[in-house]
Amino acid sequence: MKQLLNLFTTSFFIGSAAVAPAADRDWPAFYGDEGRSHYSTLKQITTRNIERLEAAWTYRSGDGSTNNFSQIQCNPVIVDGVLYGTTPQLKLIALDAASGREQWRFDPFTGGRATGVNRGVVFWKEGDDRRILIIVDHFLYAVNARTGKLIDSFGEHGRADIKDGLGRDVSKLSVQGSTPGAVFENLIFIPMRLGEGPAPTAPGHIRAFDIRTGKMVWRFNTIPHPGEFGYDTWPPDAWTHIGAANCWAGMAVDKERGLLFVPTGSPAFDFWGGNRIGANLFANCLICLDARTGQRKWHYQFVRHDLWDRDLPSAPNLLNVRRDGKSIPAVAQVTKSGHVFVFNRETGEPLFPIEERAVPASDLQGEVAALTQPIPLKPAPFSRQLFTANEITDISPESHREVLERFVKVRPHAPFAPPSREGTIILPGFDGGAEWGGAATDPDGVLYVNGNEMPWILQMVETKRGDTGASDGPALYTQICAVCHGINREGNAAQNFPTLVGIEKKLKQADILSLLDTGKGVMPSFGFLSPAQKSAIADHILLLTSATPPAATNDAGRKEESTGADVLGRIPYTMTGYNRWLDTNGYPAVKPPWGTLNAIDLNTGEYKWRVPLGEVPALTARGVPITGTENYGGPVVTAGGLIFIAATKDEMFRAFDRKTGKMLWQTKLPAGGYASPSTYMANGRQYVVIACGGGKMGTKSGDAYVAFALPKP
Repeated sequence: MKQLLNLFTTSFFIGSAAVAPAADRDWPAFYGDEGRSHYSTLKQITTRNIERLEAAWTYRSGDGSTNNFSQIQCNPVIVDGVLYGTTPQLKLIALDAASGREQWRFDPFTGGRATGVNRGVVFWKEGDDRRILIIVDHFLYAVNARTGKLIDSFGEHGRADIKDGLGRDVSKLSVQGSTPGAVFENLIFIPMRLGEGPAPTAPGHIRAFDIRTGKMVWRFNTIPHPGEFGYDTWPPDAWTHIGAANCWAGMAVDKERGLLFVPTGSPAFDFWGGNRIGANLFANCLICLDARTGQRKWHYQFVRHDLWDRDLPSAPNLLNVRRDGKSIPAVAQVTKSGHVFVFNRETGEPLFPIEERAVPASDLQGEVAALTQPIPLKPAPFSRQLFTANEITDISPESHREVLERFVKVRPHAPFAPPSREGTIILPGFDGGAEWGGAATDPDGVLYVNGNEMPWILQMVETKRGDTGASDGPALYTQICAVCHGINREGNAAQNFPTLVGIEKKLKQADILSLLDTGKGVMPSFGFLSPAQKSAIADHILLLTSATPPAATNDAGRKEESTGADVLGRIPYTMTGYNRWLDTNGYPAVKPPWGTLNAIDLNTGEYKWRVPLGEVPALTARGVPITGTENYGGPVVTAGGLIFIAATKDEMFRAFDRKTGKMLWQTKLPAGGYASPSTYMANGRQYVVIACGGGKMGTKSGDAYVAFALPKP
């Protein structure tokens, strides 16, 4: 009787819409499911009633930063009426999904300093055992989903160290987790965020851990060891000291076939690879592994010998496409370069032609760029590929003239033009194209992806190398700090890299030494540096002119060795920072659109529609057509015919008709929704929830989750 009553109540509320299967009432995994579809069968909210959507509840965590450097990038999981997510300070929370009331809170730092960001959690159950698994800093935690308490039998009293089992000593190197793991049976596969600068970096090997015990089950080496496939694509000793080639963006699982799909990023250093000459497998690859054993089934490399930080930015999408009347299990991978690659999931065969194109050579000392790079012929890219004089902004005559003056000084743009001293145009920029929000797919084989159209400039400078053991503050700063904080310490607010100008008025040397040891926020630890090197960097940042302190010694009187000194000494170049190319008014150097939302039919490779995503109200008021904006966070697509997406710099949340691309609804959020939304059913009511953490692109930070629903009947 109770089940019949529930069914009657739900059916009455949604009118003629069919009731969704019980399994889809929840949002039980990162991006909806282990195939990362971003899709929900819920259809209480439709194209016909979307204009009635309203805020149903708002939850505020109370721990956002006041300096606008905190974020919430979490795509929350919702199971059986409970929402699991994270706060700006990376506390794990459980909320009543119908009201937003907090049920419990778990602090992994127990009063310490939060480091990194978080994009979601894992829910797992077996019988009465219900667990939330979350990666924070370099630990994987297992938390009781009902109580918020650590599960003592997991790892060491509730946590496992993801630095363990990487095949070499990484104890002093930065290893963090931002993205939730993928799950198959009792295994969880761990993404890692690693350093990618000229400093020493941990290897990005793929590992499976037992969800019950926290013990490592298998490892796949993304930088192959001697005798392994791909070893000959690196220098012989690369596996002992080269790092990264990691998956940070998330993975997908084909549960039916027992296949794990892993997208990897670039090797370190991102922008100079003279010490890793070769194609560098398995960096910049989509790797298909046996989920139970970690054995490679197939792989595809998207960028050979990456010099542009062209990490695969998001988890792939598993879907079915139709060819010649047959359904083909496919996997689609979007890229920072604005391309979509589509493969047969079982064989790795490309489902659209891919062409090898010759690319420019490098003139930097010691660098050997790849001769060709692969480009898919279909679908067409969803972000512009070439910055010519015709693409220079026409927002105003002043902006055009200003951008043109710099355009003639940097190197002429070409896809895969290598880094240079003069400055190399990167379009799409370092953040894409596609970024970590990823794409959504529907059962019809259509992929929906938001893209950025932001040019950046990559300029290389010499690192002024000397004796690698010397504690030269300016040289060390240039090598490992300037990438984020700028050569002149000016910082980059749009990237959440604070200025160091005037820092001597706020911090003392001891404060900076502590930060170098532990890291904070998005800043990793630099624990591999010797005490003398840390002191030299601190002195340089504080503009102190005292003599460089002598190298520390151990009890035997020998010089203390730095884990990273030899690696730092091998890198002759660094870059001047992650520099968006903007005019003096802060607008991109290219003509609009600056952000788009795209629908691509992967059955045919053709576009169904493409629309600007985001608005600059000041320009709209001037009569400029909608420009779109830079955007972070992905879409959700529903059986109700809708695409929900926030992501934009204008801090709006929008709904589009998935068939036509027409915007049907929008509302202002309390802070930017730079995350992907989730949708679920609670108490007979469909909700769409978005984390409003802000803090990117120079916008204010927030601490809220806002859930939207139709008015109660």
